[in-house]
Amino acid sequence: MVGERFAVDVGPIAHGGSCVARVGEAGGRVVFTRHALPGERVLVEITEGTEGDRFWRGDAVEVLVPSSDRVSPPCPVAGPGGCGGCDFQHVSLPAQRRLKAEVVSEQLRRLAGLDVPVEVEAASPEDTGLRWRTRVRYAATPDGRRGMRRYRSHEVIPVEECLLARHDARGPGPGEVIERVATATNEHEFTVAADGFWQVHPAAPALLVETVLDQLRPRAGERVVDLYAGVGLFSAFLADRVGEEGTVLAVEGDRTAAGHAAANLVGRPACRVVCAPASRAEVDGPVDLVVLDPPRDGARRPIVEMICSWRPRATSYVACDPAALARDLGIFAEHGYRLTALRAFDLF
Repeated sequence: MVGERFAVDVGPIAHGGSCVARVGEAGGRVVFTRHALPGERVLVEITEGTEGDRFWRGDAVEVLVPSSDRVSPPCPVAGPGGCGGCDFQHVSLPAQRRLKAEVVSEQLRRLAGLDVPVEVEAASPEDTGLRWRTRVRYAATPDGRRGMRRYRSHEVIPVEECLLARHDARGPGPGEVIERVATATNEHEFTVAADGFWQVHPAAPALLVETVLDQLRPRAGERVVDLYAGVGLFSAFLADRVGEEGTVLAVEGDRTAAGHAAANLVGRPACRVVCAPASRAEVDGPVDLVVLDPPRDGARRPIVEMICSWRPRATSYVACDPAALARDLGIFAEHGYRLTALRAFDLF
């Protein structure tokens, strides 16, 4: 199968950046096709799959009937067989965001039974889709050149310059960095391990903080639990809102990040940092609000049910994967919670 080519009509976008196409009779076998757009007719080359597989993967190596949303990729290695880092460089920026909104909507509908309008918003007015990554990790070719890996492969493609990277982007390395986050009302500094987690889009930290605060509307004296708290980004701003009469429990499983959170939150009597997995968070007394910012695979049932057992008046869920979000929203719904607000941002 691998290497065979088929002329196909391209269907809807799928979670993961590929489009759905079909080959064969009676509805055909699904081929998740990269570098295509819904409504196009393309020549797809199979890159993964055998006769017994439920679906194949492929690449649109020739566009027979293009979409009006198609553009020339600005990066010379962004197309078929090239760098695996970008899914949408052949798509105009407005269409990229429409496709991402369709993915979020479809996951919410299929996994959570929610039919809600979704708009993917730009992270900042000047965002062009390029030059936004503050950190970049390059691989090395066998002859020592800088590169990126091919899609779903260990093979390294030489890359002179990643067009997503800011000119001041940094790579992984030892040490610490200081990140400054300013909202409309407050500003805080955070010490972060150079190789630790921090949002790679420069607009993301402040934007996410402001959105969480707007959704939860914390009040003075309230008790908040910040799960997967990282270095204390949300906790610092939550502490400003609940004041000395309230409390913020920051729970972080990574020892280095938890240590940085404790240092970043020093001098805030409302805050307490616990280094423990989110599943082992222990609360003493009632909980008013929860911030939930899990890794890509989401919170999952045990943690969602733990939160529901606390009966907070609201939870703000910061998600980077729409499928995991939808699955967890379905679990919240089982326990009487409902989705009241949703915002989606074009952050990566």
